Amino acid sequence: MIARGTLVDARDASILVGLMSGTSADGITAAAVRFVPGANDAVAAELLAHVTRGYDSAQRERLLAAVEQGTPAEYCRLAFDLGVWLGDAARAAIDAAHLDPARVRAIASHGHTIWHQPPHATWQAGEAAVIAERTGIDVVSDFRVRDVAAGGQGAPLVSIADRMLFSAPDAWRALQNLGGIGNISIVPPLGAQGTLRGFDTGPGCAVIDGVARALEPGLPYDVDGALARAGRPLAALVDELLGEPFFELPPPKATGRELFSRAYIARFIDRARAAGASPADTVATAVSLTARSIGLALRRFVREPVADLVLSGGGARNPALVDAITAEVAPLAVRRFDDVFFPGDAKEAVAFALLGWLHLVRRPGNVVSVTGARGPRVLGTLTPA
Repeated sequence: MIARGTLVDARDASILVGLMSGTSADGITAAAVRFVPGANDAVAAELLAHVTRGYDSAQRERLLAAVEQGTPAEYCRLAFDLGVWLGDAARAAIDAAHLDPARVRAIASHGHTIWHQPPHATWQAGEAAVIAERTGIDVVSDFRVRDVAAGGQGAPLVSIADRMLFSAPDAWRALQNLGGIGNISIVPPLGAQGTLRGFDTGPGCAVIDGVARALEPGLPYDVDGALARAGRPLAALVDELLGEPFFELPPPKATGRELFSRAYIARFIDRARAAGASPADTVATAVSLTARSIGLALRRFVREPVADLVLSGGGARNPALVDAITAEVAPLAVRRFDDVFFPGDAKEAVAFALLGWLHLVRRPGNVVSVTGARGPRVLGTLTPA
């Protein structure tokens, strides 16, 4: 569970900084978190502070281009530069929490996914050694690798945090993250029996943001959903796009920019233009694709009696997308993570801080019913300061 504003004696807790750079390539979020172990493997967590450092246009272009092209020299330099950016974000979170760095047990870095092809391979860039050098703090990184090595999808990994920290007291809950890629966790009530499940639902903001940037140069994304609200979605095009085999695959499953790439976005725009869509209509169609893919996933793959759908990630700040999802899943109650817990921008960074804590106490961080791995595994690699 998450504690709000309840300070505990540092002798009874571990403080970690979680780092997340998502597939939306909008920036790095760093969260300083205090974990307090309890009875029966329970853990309480307190968010001390979080910061978000946006990528500038040049940094974003390097990250997006790396998925589709690059030389060994470019990949090598990007991995080291990411280590610098991640380390600086961690230091900013430590400062925001008014912490002495010596009190921080470790930094847990997800890095930035360059390629994810489960169950064969996965690669998250961002050199842990660079982070350790810039902060003087131990770093736990490469969380997805061990699960993929064990035959799993390597994603979503946030499901364990969804169960340990964000479950509802007396009902099943669905937690939907809307980063570049969308993922969902189906979580039993707190302390109750039931199988935790989770999987990627398809695009979150990746296609929406890519379309907005391509059609309205200078926009980093569709600010406040203004473009989508001014347009009308092409239902027939969304019908066709939902025929993509990924949407029909049963869980466990994961996807990424390998599928919803800039080439996919270019084809999306071409097809919308051929159908006579305006720029606003095209963005509205991208919003509809994300919303309908989530509704489709709930109808096809979720049999648990979920009482609410809790939205987090950058997409939860897009009113047009929230409204479209709300309409698509009605009468299921839709809530924003911010309104239930803490600012949703910090959620994934908190989740990876938890995965770092689990690594340090030698507890598995993957959930077999979510990723399909051969068994529970302690995730991550430790780089000493």
